Amino acid sequence: MTPSSSSPSSAPLRQPTDSQGDRSVLLRGVQLLEAPGQRLRQADVLIRDGLLEWISPPPMGADPAGGPAPGTFEEILAGDLWLGPALVDPHSCLEDPLQGRAETLESLAAAAATGGYGTVALLPWGPVWRDRPELLALHWPAPLQLLLWGSLSQAGEDRDLASHVDQIEAGAVGLACGEQLPPLPLLERALRLGEMGEHPVLLAPRDCSLCQEGFVRERVEALRAGWPVDPVASESLPLELILGLAELLPQASLRLMNISTGEALLRLSRQPAPPPATVHWWHLVADSSRLDPVEGGWRTVPSLGGPQDRQALIEALADGRLQAVAVHHQALDAEEQLLPLDQRRPGLAGHGQVLPLLWQALVVENGWRPEQLWQALCWGPAGFLGLDPPRLEAPSRRWILFDPSDKDGAGEWCTGSLAANPPTPLGGGKGALVGSGLRGPAGWWAPGFPRS
Repeated sequence: MTPSSSSPSSAPLRQPTDSQGDRSVLLRGVQLLEAPGQRLRQADVLIRDGLLEWISPPPMGADPAGGPAPGTFEEILAGDLWLGPALVDPHSCLEDPLQGRAETLESLAAAAATGGYGTVALLPWGPVWRDRPELLALHWPAPLQLLLWGSLSQAGEDRDLASHVDQIEAGAVGLACGEQLPPLPLLERALRLGEMGEHPVLLAPRDCSLCQEGFVRERVEALRAGWPVDPVASESLPLELILGLAELLPQASLRLMNISTGEALLRLSRQPAPPPATVHWWHLVADSSRLDPVEGGWRTVPSLGGPQDRQALIEALADGRLQAVAVHHQALDAEEQLLPLDQRRPGLAGHGQVLPLLWQALVVENGWRPEQLWQALCWGPAGFLGLDPPRLEAPSRRWILFDPSDKDGAGEWCTGSLAANPPTPLGGGKGALVGSGLRGPAGWWAPGFPRS
């Protein structure tokens, strides 16, 4: 099943002021990430005004006729750059789409585009819970794609079921619960009724009553530092309930949101056919031994784990026990960020830093191949949402270009979010998104690229 793309909004995506119209660039020998399972190759690629117009065929492929005419473009030697389809975020949050102080629909679109994300699926969370068809009428302009999760319960209160049929007919990609597992009788009744059909149901294996107001996973590093700790049972016990329900109702299309502990991964590995699961991207970058007490990034849901949790999550993502990386963007405004750490709401904003930091953490530090990273950030999340895997093809604006050797990072080009809680950069990593068709004809190339 492939959900239809959202129709364009009447409000255009804000574009940079420095127009790059009428600019044609031929990338010579750029490395392609074309589709899952497809052999890597280098090719020449023509991009005009942000539109990927032409990709040279493989050596034994089709007739190369139709390529760019000589002298109509500037050439860039691109053998050290990676060109791939835009990334996919399986779940993020947006509380107030129109008047939010921390984030709006327009600012989130700008942040997603500058971070290389062409598709974002929003959870129904917010002061006004998106649990009715009229509340699911949010759209982004092409080439961006906005998908919406419907709500399992009315107003997210886990008391009565929302109208699942109406939400699915309104275009919901599936149904989602809140930050913790809903009561088992309510969830079982929803799955037995089956009004969502084949659409997925996204569940958080979390029990807030067991968290003991802790915000770091109960590991030796957190205990030594004196942080309020969150026991492993707050994730493992609700996970057992979900897996038991999956065995009882195998026809249900369950999804797990933000697995965070090594114990949960061990339990999933013992399940014959565990539900597909995501991991919060920050849990692949940071852990309770890698953050300074005064830095940001401590308050996330689920709680940040220790070094062994982080390594177990990376290994599970590599071997397929975890299917997708989620940004799980939760924006806070500047006023809320001034509160003491233990008084502010959890959450982390992040689309603009995901690709560079995960390239450093997974490709550089853990020896991943670039196509493995795209599987975790693009093709895996698409499958998680029931979408066809994105492909790099011409003509298209849904492309991104990454430079692993960029020392300046994204700079001012990767802006757009209003959120005051981006993560603290870790280590001395480098790499940046230097081009993207998602930004439209204006500003599709990073300022100063190619760098001398």
